[in-house]
Amino acid sequence: MNKKLIPFLYFLLLVSIANAQSFKFAFVSDTHIGNQTAAEDLRRTVKDINANDELKFVVITGDITEFGADAELALAKQILDSLNKKWYIIPGNHDANWSESGSNTFRRVFGAETFAFNYGGYLFTGASSGPNMRMGPGQVPRENIVWLDSVLKSTPAQTPVVYLNHYPQDSAQNNWYNVIDRLKKKNVQLILCGHGHQNHQYTFDGIPGVMGRSNLRAKDSIGGYNIVTFDNNTAYFEERKPIIKANKPWAKVALMQRAFDKDTARYYRPSYAVNQKLTRVKPVWTYQDQSDIGSGMAIHKNAIILTDTKGLIYALNKDNGKRLWSYATQGKIYSTPAVSGNYVVAGSSDQNVYCLSAITGKLVWKAQAEKAIVASPVIKDNVVFIGASDGHFRAIYLNNGKLKWDYNEVKGFVVTKPLIYKNIIYFGCWANDFYALDVNSGKLIWKWNNGSGNRMFSPAACYPVAANGRVFIVAPDRYMTAFDASTGRVIWRKQDPKLRVRESMGISADSSLIYVKTMDGNLLGISPVADSMHVAWKSTLQLPYELCPSAIVEYQGVVFVPTHSGIVYGVDRNSGQTLWKYKVSNCLVNTVLPLNSKVYVSTTDGAVACLGKQ
Repeated sequence: MNKKLIPFLYFLLLVSIANAQSFKFAFVSDTHIGNQTAAEDLRRTVKDINANDELKFVVITGDITEFGADAELALAKQILDSLNKKWYIIPGNHDANWSESGSNTFRRVFGAETFAFNYGGYLFTGASSGPNMRMGPGQVPRENIVWLDSVLKSTPAQTPVVYLNHYPQDSAQNNWYNVIDRLKKKNVQLILCGHGHQNHQYTFDGIPGVMGRSNLRAKDSIGGYNIVTFDNNTAYFEERKPIIKANKPWAKVALMQRAFDKDTARYYRPSYAVNQKLTRVKPVWTYQDQSDIGSGMAIHKNAIILTDTKGLIYALNKDNGKRLWSYATQGKIYSTPAVSGNYVVAGSSDQNVYCLSAITGKLVWKAQAEKAIVASPVIKDNVVFIGASDGHFRAIYLNNGKLKWDYNEVKGFVVTKPLIYKNIIYFGCWANDFYALDVNSGKLIWKWNNGSGNRMFSPAACYPVAANGRVFIVAPDRYMTAFDASTGRVIWRKQDPKLRVRESMGISADSSLIYVKTMDGNLLGISPVADSMHVAWKSTLQLPYELCPSAIVEYQGVVFVPTHSGIVYGVDRNSGQTLWKYKVSNCLVNTVLPLNSKVYVSTTDGAVACLGKQ
């Protein structure tokens, strides 16, 4: 026998033996620490897992916490650290969408948002799911896609793969197909997920999938999890309830290598055919970031300035998309940069506000907060105004970074871009509150609370607008509210089941309309002078179900409408007719930046495009 074949045959034998191994592991999901019973439910599960010597490891597939709060994450880690087995964890949408730290705390507490390990001849690999800091469908962050590429590249073709994500790998996640297409090039045999809080079997693009129940007790008296057994090329699933120590077998999946049809036409993929229809624009240039982009852009002379979740503030040449400079912070950035003169300012989740030279990207100054900064700044009269996650809203001198004033009584964390109107600065937070401060002194002028008691309904993510002595907001509770700008008196507040507004709004160039986008896909113009929520203008644009919270912008007679499906629309201000539409990617569009005859667009998966006339 050829001596060179012996090591290879021995390797194949080991693989064969490993695949034949029988082993069990615990599959836990949706623990939601912060929920009333969550901590007790998880402690029961941990105790139950510790008592079972047959279980070799534990996987936990997201929504570890209710709101991604630092205290919730610390408690979850404390409980999970009492496991006597190795455990592997990924975040879900609840850990990311409402995270006061911009998901930085999850990464710091648990070490990473991804995992990859081998057991019994299988590769188990998991990635986070988003949406990070923005309401919308789920999304595997761009940096996780890049990471997954590196993991799969080093994985032998015959190694069976089990992929884990919080979301089902279907249209519930905007870029599910980016992962599926990569997995299909390998020996993928099973996908595990959570999110739906129930045990359920799926087929994702021909790949078997299993959703695990939530660990919460919900309406029951006891929570639960799943015990998974890999044996004889089959995965067996049993629902396990601690305390009563009951196992309920409910599913089995054949573990085998599948020959996926090369003709993928039978599997749904997002279509870009829209770019061949009703379009008067074309890409002048495109750029792909290797991380997510969770913010808008700013302009400085020949550059557009962006931020990303790798922690970079960077500039691209606005004419050709070439990188001009970059500056690295130590945390993810969800802050839309602001430019004044030759300065650019942005906040980072590393707890600092950064001021850079807009020409060179060199640091001018940085100012530290006590927690992450995921809000966006505004600059007026050489003063930077920005909120943070530490209960503070600060005014900082642009030239030297010194504090001008500090309002320290914000109950929740701030994510929005504030509005300055008639010497008052307005902003919302994730604690149901909306604030109005004196722009010169930081003194509270008025504060309003929506009274819901549910922070998910907070007026936190919208960019407020003002006209006719009034300030307007929309919020996830589907109310639109008009305030007297000076006193905070509610002039009108409306929730209409036929006009389901959410977080996306804007104002016309002449301030005669307040634009809102409904969840049912309508673009409306609300009167800023009426005594009630009066629809004064309506576009013919009809979108499908729509969640994108990004601001609506009007420029030179065109209303620019961002969507969560990666399409940006241009609508005629006068007629309301759709002029053009262009799909940049399949992920949520950030607030667009129109300039002269171009419009600059970024999407949350790191795609950037300059669109020009066709």
